[in-house]
Amino acid sequence: MKTLFKPLQALYFTQFLSAFADNMILFITLAIITQQALGDFYIGIVQASFFVAYIALAPFVGPLADKNAKSRILLIGNIIKASGILLLLMNVDPALSYAVVGIGAVIYSPAKYGILPELTKNEDDLLVANGKVEGYTILAILTGTVAGGVLANQSIPLAMMVCFILYVLSTVLTLAIPKMKGRNELLYRNALPDFMHDVKELFTIPKAQFSIIGTASFWMTSAVLRLAMFAWIPLVLGITMIDKISMIVASTGFGIVLGSLATPYLIPAKRYYRSYLYGFFMVAIIFLFVGVSNLYLTIALLLIIGFMGGVYIVPMNSALQEVGHQQMGAGKAIAVQNFANNILMLLGVGAYTMMTKLGFSVHFSMLGIGTLLLFFVLFLMMKQKTLKAA
Repeated sequence: MKTLFKPLQALYFTQFLSAFADNMILFITLAIITQQALGDFYIGIVQASFFVAYIALAPFVGPLADKNAKSRILLIGNIIKASGILLLLMNVDPALSYAVVGIGAVIYSPAKYGILPELTKNEDDLLVANGKVEGYTILAILTGTVAGGVLANQSIPLAMMVCFILYVLSTVLTLAIPKMKGRNELLYRNALPDFMHDVKELFTIPKAQFSIIGTASFWMTSAVLRLAMFAWIPLVLGITMIDKISMIVASTGFGIVLGSLATPYLIPAKRYYRSYLYGFFMVAIIFLFVGVSNLYLTIALLLIIGFMGGVYIVPMNSALQEVGHQQMGAGKAIAVQNFANNILMLLGVGAYTMMTKLGFSVHFSMLGIGTLLLFFVLFLMMKQKTLKAA
């Protein structure tokens, strides 16, 4: 295995396979919800169960990633994700099964990003590596979304078995990543107070605060828009087949891949704060959706918003990893980031689910999330003036 892949290549491939399976699961659960007639609002409940796992375990997964070899933490995360698929195969409730996948994902994430400073030589290499990881991740979202929709439409058990096999392959690939020594001095019993201290410390560092707020606003918007699209596409475009919906939604992922790969050419590592500008483009496109009713225009707008989102988020990820690596350990910094991301995603999805149950239109919900993102981007615009002067 080690002769076939260099460490970074192995990381890219294992991340691709794992993220591919992650996104298949969402459409598998969507198919199960449709088959069992659980109602549209139950999609939000399934998503919320995933976010709760991230929030509850956030204080503990950072020390876990930094104390141990991150390559082995990636392996453990994949095994737990695969267990969630086995639960689905045993007809366990989709929300509970997806929560187990969430546990695996929250363990996996700090190690995935935290290992990058260990495998790269300098800040510029780290930015490139981040762009590639984000690119592979979103390419996995793109292809996993389509595969999940197509396979689940044909056979839900078949889709689940393919998903399980992908997790196994991803687990095997982690063996090609070096087992680097962790920080043995970290103590798990101090995880919660240390986590609270890390949150306070990162929010006192302007660079870290900018990055955490920026990424959290992106993922909140992304989570709500994905749910909204499940309702908007049948309502406006008249398309109801899960496989076709998944292909349309995947346009956003393709755009993020392009944006992530283009980021090093558009925003230098030391000018990461310029990324907020692309947030304004995202807001404008969200508002445009209210007046759109054409399939091809919809795909084009999803592609563009994805591109803008990729350029918006990659520099922020790199900036936070650099601060974390210098201050407390990259894994702990990513755990704080995940905590913030998933709190906002949970709040956003929760609000959307409640509005759906109360009968609010999907257009109203989309205008709401666009307005909220605008406030976050305006806040970042004010913050970047301080960062620029530093």
